[in-house]
Amino acid sequence: MQLQRGIYEFGAFRLDVGERRLRKGDGVITLPPKIFATLAVLVARRGHVLSKEELMQQVWPDSFVEENNLAQNISALRKALGETSKVRFIETVTKRGYRFCAPVSIIVEETETLVRERTRATIIIEEELDDKVELPPPLKFAGSSSLALSPSPKPLAPPRPETLYVLSGDANIAYQVVGEGDMDLVFVMGWVSHLEYFWEEPRFAAFLTRLASFSRLILFDKRGTGLSDRVPLNQLPTLEQRMEDVRAVMNAVGSERAVLLGVSEGGPMCALFAATYPERTSALIMIGTYAKRIRAEDYPWAPTAEQREAFFALMQREWGGPVGITERAPSLADDPEFSKWWATYLRMGASPGAAVALTKMNAEIDVRHVLPSVRVPSLVIHRAGDTCLRVEEGRYVASLLPFGQYVELPGIDHLPFVGDQKAILDEVETFLTGVRYPGEIDRVLATVLTVILPENAAQPLAQRENAELYLRKQIELFKGQTIAYNADGLAATFDGPARAIRCACAVAEAAARLGVTVKIGVHTGECDVYETTVGGVAVELSKKVAAEADDGEVLASRTVK
Repeated sequence: MQLQRGIYEFGAFRLDVGERRLRKGDGVITLPPKIFATLAVLVARRGHVLSKEELMQQVWPDSFVEENNLAQNISALRKALGETSKVRFIETVTKRGYRFCAPVSIIVEETETLVRERTRATIIIEEELDDKVELPPPLKFAGSSSLALSPSPKPLAPPRPETLYVLSGDANIAYQVVGEGDMDLVFVMGWVSHLEYFWEEPRFAAFLTRLASFSRLILFDKRGTGLSDRVPLNQLPTLEQRMEDVRAVMNAVGSERAVLLGVSEGGPMCALFAATYPERTSALIMIGTYAKRIRAEDYPWAPTAEQREAFFALMQREWGGPVGITERAPSLADDPEFSKWWATYLRMGASPGAAVALTKMNAEIDVRHVLPSVRVPSLVIHRAGDTCLRVEEGRYVASLLPFGQYVELPGIDHLPFVGDQKAILDEVETFLTGVRYPGEIDRVLATVLTVILPENAAQPLAQRENAELYLRKQIELFKGQTIAYNADGLAATFDGPARAIRCACAVAEAAARLGVTVKIGVHTGECDVYETTVGGVAVELSKKVAAEADDGEVLASRTVK
């Protein structure tokens, strides 16, 4: 390979290309040959943008390798050099390549061929070193035109990201951050997950690495699954709690606004987040997703209740094995290695009881009334032959998104990293590269709570005033925002329905103890945002629901469920 022999200093490091040595202080940092070569090329061409093609030709001369190998080398270098948000050595130049951006002092430098004629023994030694660090054998050119493919090359496993924790409510949520792009992307896996076992499957690792090549990728395990805190089965997270966990993770990594990418069951949660927190959502992507999980007359593509019960029973019997693999990855269902990984991934992701409970909760999901409230650019991707979630479901979801785009791709696999993952990733990258916002956010999805205080001559005025004061304190306690308050009652908005319902029940119980009559209505819908308050149809419907309630009753609309 053509390199400049030389000795360079940058930061606390001293790079001796001729001796193939990287020092930090008195210590030596050992780098695999290809990763060392990547560093040497970047330092030699410091200050200049090197295209990915140019770098790959320098590091893997006369060989064909995937671009993903270079991205993994860059990631390994950044980790070895201890890069942080304040200390940078290698800069990613979007759509072009990489540049070594740190100041470099030249100790010795001479232009020549670093290795012009290597002996066979040297070649063997270097190849053995590559094998020890599990670098994949490149696809060698045989002759001048044909490719001789190595048998089943194992993709290079990228360095595993560090797993960190943030407290969300009373649960510790595990998360990882990969890459350093200008755009933040929160990846939400469906069903169960396990952050560190993502990276054990080469296809999954390649999928995530590609996402991280054009974004700062944020991964997390939902509470009750993977590396996050396990919780009692009767306290598994609702969609609302999962949204709170996403916000906690975003806050922990300093992300003001992010793209939400949800796979399968992760899609509805991301849609709910985008509708509820448009100011923190730059775009929404849903892959192989759905709006409802149980069949209905106006949603005929989902499984019937009986079919879901049969699947719950199957999970109870066979959890620990590759449950659901034939529907989620039919093209790899007979692959022993992938089947083993899938079975282990499920076991590490959740216990049998938690898995069944989560799946039953997912069966209750219905976001058909939420999707029209999503006011950010949206992309729905679905494979035409998806055997887990029918393609009609993806088309339906896209049809309800005001700023939605729909892309249908060939394939039968449900898991996006199985099958032709490149086609999916190309669509995601193209969509995000050209994201344009539709304007200022003027509507949000919220749950509106209305409390009516019917006139009652038997109630002393002081008693009524004390009750009104107490009601406002309850709303503050449950993190609601009062939007209207007068002698007839009050109205407040909440980020999610569960908190609104808990507040409504607490208000009803308190009113009963105080001897004050109340009628309470709860409705979820779009609210118009004004300078100091919110209003619109959802607020009016909440009032009408409350008017229909009996004394002391909490009445909720269908959209709340």
